[in-house]
Amino acid sequence: MSDSPGRYTVSISTMETEMAYRIEGLDPAPYVPLFALTDAELEERQARQVTADGRPAFPCRATLEDAGAGERLILVNHVSHDVAGPFRSSFAIYVRESAERPAVFRDTLPPVFATRTLTLRAIDGDGMLVDAVLVPGADADAAIRRLFGNPHIAQIHAHYAAPGCFAAKIVRD
Repeated sequence: MSDSPGRYTVSISTMETEMAYRIEGLDPAPYVPLFALTDAELEERQARQVTADGRPAFPCRATLEDAGAGERLILVNHVSHDVAGPFRSSFAIYVRESAERPAVFRDTLPPVFATRTLTLRAIDGDGMLVDAVLVPGADADAAIRRLFGNPHIAQIHAHYAAPGCFAAKIVRD
C-alpha cells in the first residue's frame, strides 16, 4: 500500500523475521597499487596516503573496520553509485593497506556502524532514490529490514551521515 508516491507501508514484524540482507565491503584489489605510488603520483590521481592516529575516524570500506593507530590507508574518491542519472554519487573513502578481501556481513551490522549515525539511501532498479532514513548505527538493522520491505528497492547505500561519505552497499541475500 502506498501512502505517497515512491513510499510503501510494510509490516515490520513480518519483514524482520523473513528479510535477509548482506552488507558488502569494497574489493581492495584496485587500491593495492596505490600504496606503491609517491605522494606526487597519488596527487595526480586525486588521492593521498594517510596514517591512522588511533581515533575511530578512518573506517576502511573494504574490511568495514576502523583502522588502528599507525595503519596506512589510501584516501581516494570512489563512485559508489555509478548511474547515468541525477543520483550518481561519489565521495572520499579510506582503504587500509592490510585489507585482503571485502568483508561480508549477513543479517548483522559491521561494528564500524555502531558508533556512527547513518543515512540509508534506498535505491530502485533504475538507480533512482526511493526512500532514505537517518538512523543511529545501532538501529540500522530494523531500518534496513523496513526499507527492504518495499519490493521496489533493489539496494541500500549506507553513508556516514556527518561527512556524507559512502560506508557500504547493502543487498538482499
